Amino acid sequence: MTSLWLAAMLIVVMGRNFTGLEELPNKCLHGKFQKKTSGPEELYLQCSPWQNRSCCTYKTTEQIHNGDIYNFNFNHCPDLMSAQCKSRFVQDLCFYECSPNIAPWIVKDTRTWRKERFYNVPLCASDCEAWFNDCAADFTCTDNWSKNFDWSNGSECTDGECFRNSCPKESKCMTFLEIYGNASNFCETVWDNSWKYTSDSEPCMRLWFNGTDGNPNDAVALKYAHLVASAPNHSHNMWLTSMLVFWILLSAF
Repeated sequence: MTSLWLAAMLIVVMGRNFTGLEELPNKCLHGKFQKKTSGPEELYLQCSPWQNRSCCTYKTTEQIHNGDIYNFNFNHCPDLMSAQCKSRFVQDLCFYECSPNIAPWIVKDTRTWRKERFYNVPLCASDCEAWFNDCAADFTCTDNWSKNFDWSNGSECTDGECFRNSCPKESKCMTFLEIYGNASNFCETVWDNSWKYTSDSEPCMRLWFNGTDGNPNDAVALKYAHLVASAPNHSHNMWLTSMLVFWILLSAF
């Protein structure tokens, strides 16, 4: 199963180019708030595990906790989001803004406020299940939060360049359990396939961790970095990459 998963990941990234493994531990998304390269930062509350090597600043993490970042309204339904559910989304935003371990999954994005996003990052099933369980009884009105909200109405942001999200017309507020059905669908759909539900027995990312014990996501990123960095740089041709995928698939049987 691991071999099949690695082969699929290689197919996704076979067209990407990296200068080498040395760039992977410090690669940050090209977004609105991320730094150009990771480094030590004093970070706020739940974002603190990334403080030794972070792609975000203290100000960004403070905005995450205060609900100011991107002017995104988590309380888009009449029932306010529970504290435990909001805490999980804060952890998710901390990962998105602060993690230096996402280089193997970076793809280009055409939104005005960012040039890149991450796609199909393997999220450990236990982390996804815990996130979904804490939000299952909370309410939302759409499944894909990246695409489906109406941003044309509501109060303008302080810089006058964006609007606050609101529920699409004809949508209905229902529980997360009713909207998504299960944890896998929730984690993979809510941010438009940023996450990939992945068994804990496979290499997978932790949404949150105890920073005093190091960053467990370093090893996961490095495992994929060997695939991403070596295949394109050593071959630069489709034939060798295809042979590598074939070998991985063959070894799975």
